[in-house]
Amino acid sequence: MSDLLKVPTMADFMAQGKQPEVLFWVGCAGSFDDRAKKITKAFVKLLNNAGVAFAVLGTEESCTGDPAKRAGNEFLFQMQAATNIEVLNAYEVQKIVTACPHCFNTINNEYPQLGGNYEVMHHTQFLKTLLNDGRLKVEGGKFKGKKITFHDPCYLGRANGEYEAPRDLLRKLEVELVEMKRCKTNGLCCGAGGAQMFKEPEPGSKDINVERTQEAVGTGASIVATGCPFCNTMMTDGVKHEEKEENVQVMDVAEMIAKASEL
Repeated sequence: MSDLLKVPTMADFMAQGKQPEVLFWVGCAGSFDDRAKKITKAFVKLLNNAGVAFAVLGTEESCTGDPAKRAGNEFLFQMQAATNIEVLNAYEVQKIVTACPHCFNTINNEYPQLGGNYEVMHHTQFLKTLLNDGRLKVEGGKFKGKKITFHDPCYLGRANGEYEAPRDLLRKLEVELVEMKRCKTNGLCCGAGGAQMFKEPEPGSKDINVERTQEAVGTGASIVATGCPFCNTMMTDGVKHEEKEENVQVMDVAEMIAKASEL
C-alpha cells in the first residue's frame, strides 16, 4: 500500500462531470487537531484500499455548527448550517460519511429542517457495509487476542442508537472485547459533549473524563477503542491523568483496522 493518499475534492469530480459514491465530511477535529488527523488519514487509507470513489469538500467545508448550538448560540448555528447546506445542495450531495459523531448527529438530525436532506453514516457504519459487501478485509493481525474496551460516543450511541457497528468491526479484529460497567444505553459521556470540549469543567469532586477513564482502565483492557475525535482526546487525557500511558492506548476503530492490516 503506497503512502500516497488519494483525496479528491467535490470540485474535482464536478470538473469531470462525475458524482462520487460518498462525500467524506472531515469535520473540524479531523481537519485541524493533530491527533484526529491520524484518524482521518487511517479512514482515507481504508477508503482507498476498498476502492471507494469518495470526495471531500476541502476548503469549502466549514464547521457544522454543533459546538455553537450546544453552547446556546442558535443564531450562529443556523448561519453555519445554512452555508454548508448551500454548498452541499449545489454539489447535489446524496450520501455523507463522517468520522465525527457530532457532525453525524447534526447533519443527520438537524440539517433536514433547514433544507439539508442527506443519507448520513458514521464511519464505523460505512466500514461495516464495505466489510459486508466484501470490499474491505478486516482481520486480527496485531490486535488478535488483545483485551479491548469500547467507549460509546454519546452522539453515536444514545443519541442515534448505533451500538453494534463499531463492536462488530472490533470482533472482526479477533480481539477480546470487554465491556465497561456503564456501556451502550447506559454509557457515560467522556466529558466533551455540550461544547464542554472547549472549556474547563465546572468545579466538582472529579472530572468526567477521569471517571470514565478509570472505568476503562478497570476492565484491564490494553486499548480503549473510540469512534469520536472528542472522546479520543478526553480519554487520552484521562489515561495521562491516571499515568497509564505505558499500558493503555486510546485508538479509533478505523485506526485499529488500518493498523491491523498495516495499511
